[in-house]
Amino acid sequence: MLPLQGIKVIDVTTNISGPTLTMILADLGAEVIKIERPGSGDEARKMAPIVHDDGTYFININRNKKSVVLDLKLQESLDIMYEMIADADVFVENFRLGKADKLGLGFERLKEYNDRLIYCSLSAYGQNGPDRFKAGYDAILQAETGLISITGSTELSRIPVSILDQGSGIWGALGVVTAILQRTKTEEGVKVDTSLFETGVFWSNYHLLSTILTNENPKKLGSSHASFAPYGAFHTKKSPVMIGISNDRLFKKLCDVLGKSSWITDVRYASNENRVKYRDELNKEVQLILLHNSADEWITIFNEAGVPASKVQSMQDVFKHPQTMSNNMVIKNEHPTNGNTFVTRIPITFNQSSFPIRTGSPILGEHTEEVLSQLGKSQQLTKE
Repeated sequence: MLPLQGIKVIDVTTNISGPTLTMILADLGAEVIKIERPGSGDEARKMAPIVHDDGTYFININRNKKSVVLDLKLQESLDIMYEMIADADVFVENFRLGKADKLGLGFERLKEYNDRLIYCSLSAYGQNGPDRFKAGYDAILQAETGLISITGSTELSRIPVSILDQGSGIWGALGVVTAILQRTKTEEGVKVDTSLFETGVFWSNYHLLSTILTNENPKKLGSSHASFAPYGAFHTKKSPVMIGISNDRLFKKLCDVLGKSSWITDVRYASNENRVKYRDELNKEVQLILLHNSADEWITIFNEAGVPASKVQSMQDVFKHPQTMSNNMVIKNEHPTNGNTFVTRIPITFNQSSFPIRTGSPILGEHTEEVLSQLGKSQQLTKE
């Protein structure tokens, strides 16, 4: 039996953040009924690259869900929603703040139909503050929360994954699961809130708190680390490697491997504090030595010596990586219209068992008839 089996979730989210949240709940066993607009459905269906009918974003984060088409601008569709809510455990939305209330789907309204309902709102900027009504986009929030200011080296760079969309989805899922646990004690529903902005501030915690302490903004360090040296990516004879030296013990191991025992007593490098201070000089010396061998040769040497290091892998490398395969992180999934696709499983196991991908992402409206018939309704009610 899956942990959330028996939990029913009504999902009106779109794009990435909300669907990531409900994907986690679905993978953990919840019945997730995804409400989509007529005609086009979730905007993520058309986010490139497209497989056959749907984008890879949509395919990955909408598995294990049911798709029901409803036009929420119609009173008939709202009435159907209210009937579904009466029998649901969780409702999740990621509208721009205030839109759910305008649609008749706000927390206070839905409580009238189900006082045990766990209502999760995933917004861009949070429930308070002057920007709370603004729409949110991952890259914009990366800039707003300072992440872009510390990412990359000389050029401005965004973190090239939807880290705030997916991160806020993870926080939202944790909030929902916690609320489900709390409800077993209180028998009452609760409103769970999270946002991209709050997630961005939380991710930047180390840099933010250091700035408060020193009154200085962090420098862009590329692959390096503000607190440790040598720490970062270095070129070799063939392809780069990443080295992470975070204490004196590991630095001694690196010195032994590189044939530089003199660095251990060199006043510039003897302590981590000084190594950070003389980072540029140290990195140049390490770089010159690493150019003598290939990445594969160095990784073999580092692994034998216990020096933390890795080749900088491409996505093709990651797909074929023994760890990816051994941990079954990428799963082949059959789809009725998209053919054979792949999805990444959530990185949680219970007793060494991962949670199954029970069904692929749904065809638009695939489950409308099934869900509405359970309510004694006709699918015609969803059509204008």
